[in-house]
Amino acid sequence: MSLKQLCLTAFIVLQAALFQQASAQTSAPADTLKLTLPQAEQQFIAGNLQVLAQRYNIDVAQAQVITARLFNNPNFQFSNGLYATGVSNAASEQTVGVTQLITTAGKRNKNIQLAKLNVQQNQYQFFDLLRTLRYSLRSDFFDIYYQQQSAKVYTQAIQSLSNTLGAFKEQYAKGNIAEKEVLRIQSELYSLQNEYNNLQTTVDTLQREFKLLIRLPATSYVVPQYEGKPINAPSLTSVPYQLLLDSAMVNRYDLKAARNQVDYQTTNLSLQRANAVPDVSLNVNYDRLGAYGTNFLGAGFSMDLPFFNRNQGNIKAAKLSIEQSKLQLQSVQAVVESDVATNYKIALRQQQLTSSIDPAFRQNFTHLIGEVFKNYRLHNISLLEFLDFYESYKDNIVQTNNLEYNYLNSLEQLNFVTGTRFFNQ
Repeated sequence: MSLKQLCLTAFIVLQAALFQQASAQTSAPADTLKLTLPQAEQQFIAGNLQVLAQRYNIDVAQAQVITARLFNNPNFQFSNGLYATGVSNAASEQTVGVTQLITTAGKRNKNIQLAKLNVQQNQYQFFDLLRTLRYSLRSDFFDIYYQQQSAKVYTQAIQSLSNTLGAFKEQYAKGNIAEKEVLRIQSELYSLQNEYNNLQTTVDTLQREFKLLIRLPATSYVVPQYEGKPINAPSLTSVPYQLLLDSAMVNRYDLKAARNQVDYQTTNLSLQRANAVPDVSLNVNYDRLGAYGTNFLGAGFSMDLPFFNRNQGNIKAAKLSIEQSKLQLQSVQAVVESDVATNYKIALRQQQLTSSIDPAFRQNFTHLIGEVFKNYRLHNISLLEFLDFYESYKDNIVQTNNLEYNYLNSLEQLNFVTGTRFFNQ
C-alpha cells in the first residue's frame, strides 16, 4: 500500500470515528452545571433579582391600604396667658381646644378601594413579569440545548479535520499527495471553525441571559438536560384554537391589568366627585377666664363653602382617564387576539415541518455517510464529492436541531400568549 493510500485510509478512519460518535470530546469547564428545566425554574423563582424586586411593589401597595384605612388624627390646641394690660391675673388665662376632621361622602372607603385596586395592579404586573421571564427562561433553555447539540457536530468535525490536515501536510511535504487535496481540506476546516465560532458566540449570549435569569455565577457554564422528543410530541390540533383564545382572555395578566385600570379610574372618578363635598371639622374648646365668665365650654364645627372650587378640574380629568383606560383595554384585547392567532399559525407550520422529519433520519444518515467513507477509500468518489456530502451531513444535523427547537419554541410562545401551560409540561 502506497503512502498516499495509507494517508487516505487514516483520513477515512478518523472520519468514521467522528460520525460514529467515538471521537474524543473537548473537556468541559470545571464549573459546568447540568440542569433540568424544572430545576432551572425552581432556581429562577428563588433567586431572580427582577422577580424579588418586583415583589416588594406588592408589599408597598399593601402598606398603602393600611394607610388608607386610618382615621384622621384629632388636633389639640392649648394656650396659656402671659400678659394683658390692666389685668392682674392674665397669666391664669388658659384655653384648650380639640378639633376632629370628619370626611364626608365616603371618601375614606373610596380611598381604601383605590388602594386595594393598586395592590391588584401590582400583583398583575408581578405575575406578568413572571410570565415574560419564565418564557425567556424556557426558550433560552431549549435554545442552549440545541445549539450545544449542533456544537458537538462542529467540535468533532474540526478535531477530525485538524488531525487529517496535519497528516496530509506531512504527506504533501513528501510529495505523496497533491496540494489541492491539502488546500481543500484546509478550506473546509477554516469554514467550519468560523461557523463554530459564530455558534459559540450565540451560545455565550444565551448563557449570559440564562444565568442572569436563574442567578448563577458568571463563570459557570450551563448544560441543559433534556430528553424530550418534539417529533413525537402531542399534536397541536389536540387543543382547539378557541380554547387557546378563551384562556388568553381569562389568564393574560397584562389584560387583567388593563381591566383593573378601568376599575381604578372609575373609582377615582367617584372619589373626585366626593372630594367636591366639603369635609366637616368638629371642635370642642374650653376657656378658663373667658369674656363670658369663667370655665367657658363651647362646641362648634367648620367647613369650606363650595362656592368657587368644586373640584371641577379633577372630575373632568378623571372622566377623561376612564375613556383613555377603556381605549387601552381595547388595544390590549386586540393585541391578545392577534398574538394567539399569529402564534397558532406559526406553531402549526412548525409542527408540519417537524412532523415531516423521519425519526430515524439521524441514524440512517450516519449509516449512509459510513458507506460514503468506504466508497471514498475505494476511490469510487472524489475528495470533493466526499467533502460535499460531509458538509451536507453537518448542515442537515444542524437544520434538524433548529427545526426541533423552533417547534418547541413555537409551543412555548403559545403558552406565553395564552398565559396557560398547554404544552411542554
